[in-house]
This record gives sequence, structure tokens and C-alpha cells, in this order.
Amino acid sequence: MSRLLEQALQESGFDVSVAPNGSEGLKRARGHDLLIVDVMMPEMNGFEMVRQLRGSAEMIPVLFLTARGGLDDQVKGLDLGGDDYLVKPFVLEELLARLRALLRRSRANQDVLEYDDLLMDTRLRSVKRNDRWIDLSRTEFALLETFMLNPGIVLSKPRLFELVWHEDNPRDPNLIEVYMNYLRTKLEAMGRPRLIHTVRGKGYVLEVRHGQPQS
Repeated sequence: MSRLLEQALQESGFDVSVAPNGSEGLKRARGHDLLIVDVMMPEMNGFEMVRQLRGSAEMIPVLFLTARGGLDDQVKGLDLGGDDYLVKPFVLEELLARLRALLRRSRANQDVLEYDDLLMDTRLRSVKRNDRWIDLSRTEFALLETFMLNPGIVLSKPRLFELVWHEDNPRDPNLIEVYMNYLRTKLEAMGRPRLIHTVRGKGYVLEVRHGQPQS
């Protein structure tokens, strides 16, 4: 798997270094822009590797890529300092999109996110589009931030409940639709084109669609 992934990332333009185990990965982590960490590795598992990495105040973005897909494992990985968590089997295009999103946020010092004509300052909790400030509620802001951290990735309703509301069992399945309507109304004021689209039967995606009907 590591050899196939190394080849795929290199073909996508990444400069890749592969460590055979967690201990070696920890030694070689410094100086890299981003780490992809498996949980079940020899000598030192991925959770312990990231725990020690964060204990040394090293803030390299970390994406866990693992077969351990239980909610407890995902929560543990993120609580230990992981920035994202992707479960095997995975689609390469989604992994690449997540890596690009992590790199963008890291290079912006995690304060400013940009997509098309949208700009979000996560420190000041402010949003503007086409130089017009947009007043968002706390939930609307968290929802938009989730999409801006995952551009081009289709997010299902269950995934949004986990990321925005931090709930595994939603209180009301229609809650996301209500907030999506609120958010779209504000983002599309003054005739701005739609950026968050419905993917029927799958969820929602943040992407620019030129010359296509809004959905």
C-alpha cells in the first residue's frame, strides 16, 4: 500500500518520503510540509507517534489514513493532534483533495481560508465575498468553514453532523437542509453564483460550476 501510495502521490506532483514504521516516521517528521500516518504500524503505532510529535510542539499537519474507522478511533486521532482522518478503503481523488486543503490551511497559518471570491478569517470569525462582508451565525460559520476546508469533496449529511454538530446520531435529519438554506441565501445575495451545490443522494460539495444550473 505504501509503495502504491508513494507512486500515486509522486505522479500528482508531491515530493514523497516513506518511513517503514512509526519510530522512524517520528525521527524523520521534522522538515516535512505534511504527514500521512497509518495507525497500525510496527514499533510505534500512529496514535503514539502523533502524541509524541505534538508533545514536541511540532505542528506539521497530520492526516490519519487507516483501516480503523470506528468513531472512537477517529475521535482519539483528532484529539491527539491529527488534522484529518480518512478511512480505508479510500478514493485517491478524495485523499488528494484533503491533502491540498490541509496544505492550503497550513500555508495560510490556519487563520485565513480562501475559495473563489470567498474569504474567511477563522481568528476574527469574519467572512466576506466579493469584498462584501457577510454576517453569519456561529453554526453557519462552522458549516461554511467545514466546506472551505474540504473544497471539491462531497460531504454527506452524516459527515456534516459529525464535523459541525459533533453528533453521530442527528437530532433532526432536516436540520442541515435548514442551515444550508440560511447559508446559501447569505452567500448568494446580490446575485452571486452558487458555490455550495447539492449532489443528489450523496450530500453537498463546495465547487465552482461555470454555466451549469444551480442545485
